[in-house]
Amino acid sequence: QVQLIESGGGLVQAGGSLRLSCAASGRTFSNYAMGWFRQAPGKLREFVAVISENGLRTTYADSVKGRFTISRDNAKNTVFLEMNSLKPEDTAVYYCAAKIGGYGGFLYRPGEYDYWGQGTQVTVSS
Repeated sequence: QVQLIESGGGLVQAGGSLRLSCAASGRTFSNYAMGWFRQAPGKLREFVAVISENGLRTTYADSVKGRFTISRDNAKNTVFLEMNSLKPEDTAVYYCAAKIGGYGGFLYRPGEYDYWGQGTQVTVSS
């Protein structure tokens, strides 16, 4: 079992920045690819970014490419999402997720991930 706890969400003005963190329990954190997803009211959960087990490979949604950066610290069992140049359309609940199968397959599909956090709200005002 893996427990994931997100933090770092909040209210920010357009153009601002936030850094989300996701702390994982368990000894096998470095065996999982880690992803970030988001869900706005009335919309489906959508892929944001994913990072490989060793942190060397990343993939981003087109909507956040160049503005968001995913990283991880395996020594601290933590994955991060640095969000810059935030836009009102980035407003959503952000979730981190762990993928047992590693960095492969359909990384953008929520169903590919095995464990989920409870989410943290990000609100960007215009």
